Amino acid sequence: MPDLRGATSFKYRRPKSSVVDYDVIVAGGGLAGTVAAQAVARYAGGARILVVDRSPPVMPGRKSVSGWICGDAVSKEAVDYMTSRTGVAWEEPEIEHKVKGVMAFSPDRETAIPFDGDGYMLNRQLLPERQNERSRRMGIEFHYSVNLTGLLYDDGQVVGVAGVDGSKNPYKKTAHVVIDATGITSMLRNQIANTDKIERKVDRRDVESTGRHIMYFEKGAEDTTQFDPDYCIIHLDQDASPGGYGWVFPKGDDKVNIGLGVEKTLLQARNARLNKRDTVTTLIEEYVQANEAIKNPRLSTDLEDANNATGNFQVSVRRQNDCLVAGGFLLVGDSAWMPKPLDAGGIGPALVAGAIAGRCVAEALESGDTSEAGLWQYNKEFINEYGYKTAGLEVFRRLIQTLTNDQLNYGMKHFLGNLDVEAISKGEHPDFSALGRLGMIIRGALNKKLADGLRFTTRQNKKLTEHYYAFPETPDGFAEWRKKLHVLLDESNTRLKRYQR
Repeated sequence: MPDLRGATSFKYRRPKSSVVDYDVIVAGGGLAGTVAAQAVARYAGGARILVVDRSPPVMPGRKSVSGWICGDAVSKEAVDYMTSRTGVAWEEPEIEHKVKGVMAFSPDRETAIPFDGDGYMLNRQLLPERQNERSRRMGIEFHYSVNLTGLLYDDGQVVGVAGVDGSKNPYKKTAHVVIDATGITSMLRNQIANTDKIERKVDRRDVESTGRHIMYFEKGAEDTTQFDPDYCIIHLDQDASPGGYGWVFPKGDDKVNIGLGVEKTLLQARNARLNKRDTVTTLIEEYVQANEAIKNPRLSTDLEDANNATGNFQVSVRRQNDCLVAGGFLLVGDSAWMPKPLDAGGIGPALVAGAIAGRCVAEALESGDTSEAGLWQYNKEFINEYGYKTAGLEVFRRLIQTLTNDQLNYGMKHFLGNLDVEAISKGEHPDFSALGRLGMIIRGALNKKLADGLRFTTRQNKKLTEHYYAFPETPDGFAEWRKKLHVLLDESNTRLKRYQR
């Protein structure tokens, strides 16, 4: 992939025949959308850019009526990537707290795996306000309180957006390119009519139901497996958070983002197994109460958290959409199902995708070709930079979801070597191909079954990574590429059924 940091920006010369309202419309005012808009502005100076946000101007970029609900964590590497390609630097106070990395603990808390490296805890209510201020200084316009319901077309090309404004009046704006950053339930993606390459719907088994609180607390027990001001903590536990994980992410010495995610069908199975009727909400309350390092927790009443202290949300945990572009149209962030399959982290890939998408759109505007072929390079560049690993991580995640707590404890203690931890720390699939060899003794039938499953995911990850690096240079080769992809995924899912509890 070309290094965009050294790419030259240019003064965009609008075609004389141009009759559109804007050169680029970004649908959605969250992080993926504003970063994409900033990247277009950086590389195509003079382009008319509009961000359309369903939220009111006093709460820009809101994910839902509950607020900007997420884990708030992002790696320093992803932020630096975004900054180097947009020229926009995030600072305090939108960066609320710095961390040294993430520690993932086994259910018995005896084994911890470090990954991700230095990172930031963000104030997600304050950050969109700052993003919008910076965007406006770059010449980007914003329309707020607009509910977009569909796309406009001309001769097979997306040429704008339609919806209703805050006064319930019809809303239509035209553009050469529309960037969809409206989120996991995007109506624009679901209804797109000029392509059969973009997937519309996400499988419910690839969605985590999550929730979290932002809380202040008094210090309880000194236990860094339950709270550490220097590390984001992840707890794997199929009873406490079936099919997902719990998290304790520090926002200071006495402030925390605490929550969990579950896969709905696995929660139902867990409830049946334990004869319980828990929901995400009740599981979160139990998780908070069980944390002995957090005493007398209470929801934050800080002004910067006033509209964001608690809430639930849905997040995808699969590979990104098989295709990210159509004629005049691109997907970024949650709209493209970009959160990492293993941990549902969505901010990092959104920053990467937004920066790449903005640059590719700028190039398409300069060339005068915003067709599917003219935007196709975005597919390639996102895959080469980030997306090559997501299908393998999706398969790995599916295997982990089949494991018992005993298997998780044993596997994390005995199967992860230094090289595997290093791979995980980089967001890569660990290499389990040598399990059971070199004199290793594996005790118990279930653990031997687990070793077999891990070896299989390693083989599949290699095949999938190679396949993604072979993504076609033009749209013509996509049908055959997708056919082979789904053969590999179907093969993986069939094999993984052997390991289900």
